[in-house]
Amino acid sequence: MSSWAPTKYKTKNWSSYNDSLKQRGSLSIWFDPEMVWTPLPSGKRGRQQQFSDAAIQACLTLKVLFGLPLRQTTGFVQSLLRLVGLD
Repeated sequence: MSSWAPTKYKTKNWSSYNDSLKQRGSLSIWFDPEMVWTPLPSGKRGRQQQFSDAAIQACLTLKVLFGLPLRQTTGFVQSLLRLVGLD
């Protein structure tokens, strides 16, 4: 039984290889400025919701994607929205 050996590649274009390694750390998150973060009044009795269903779903997606606890996720989303310039 032979042991497994990883395949070795010879890099010939170091500048493009270096650029591709830098791109691995790139993160692009797009927020739609038209997205409604606060829901419309429901007309029902009781406390009004603070955030729309789309906003909650976006936050929970980021929570699962990055494996963050809920409080860290809210801080992360708040900082992203501040960077983008959305209120």
